[in-house]
Amino acid sequence: MQALEKGRLRARLAEGPEDVARAQALRHLCFRGRAGLDADTYDPHCRHVLVEDRESGEILSCFRVLALPDVAAMARCYAAQFYDLTGLALSFPAIEIGRFCIAPGQVDPDILRLAWAAMTRIVDGGGYGVMIGCTSFSGADPARHAEALATLLPHVAPVGLGPGRLAPQTVALAGLPPPQDRRAALAGLPPILRTYLGMGGWVSDHAVIDRNLDTLHVFTAVEVARVPPARARALRALAG
Repeated sequence: MQALEKGRLRARLAEGPEDVARAQALRHLCFRGRAGLDADTYDPHCRHVLVEDRESGEILSCFRVLALPDVAAMARCYAAQFYDLTGLALSFPAIEIGRFCIAPGQVDPDILRLAWAAMTRIVDGGGYGVMIGCTSFSGADPARHAEALATLLPHVAPVGLGPGRLAPQTVALAGLPPPQDRRAALAGLPPILRTYLGMGGWVSDHAVIDRNLDTLHVFTAVEVARVPPARARALRALAG
């Protein structure tokens, strides 16, 4: 993927171990709330995308992508630790988007836009039919996210298409009471999840409690062929 630039921002692939370590440092800060390196066995197999300030070089956002050429590869992806993906009917090749985060205090909407432009360029360049991943809510307490999770019920995967339960601690979306303030509940969704849903994405029928990262997450999938045409054109325009 060639670098993308918008104003003061640049999105590019990590170029070596130092770049990957900088992404791992931002991930640790975002997911664990303190300095350190968030590294795992999946990192060496992924491409890492950085969104940075062109002048200072500060990393403002990052995510990683893992190519899934077939069913066997999907069985070894990050999400397969938490969800039963057996028999999941997806178009291959697919791609897993993971560890997406934005640096604390950064509110420039162009950061997310440029990250999506980079994703679009990678997806189109690889001919991927679907994007999957675990979309995280900060904090593992289900009560904290109950109203936001309830807004996901209309977006649960069609019967027979979504993943099964595998993780020891899960929260079923069915039966959650409707939010008292839907607008506030929607605001409680992670920004990237709102974007996924706007692209016609769907989610698992349950959320997983991840004590290790202190997050709650849902399996998310976006089928590229089902992205609304206007949204697809806008993303491809950003991607150049």
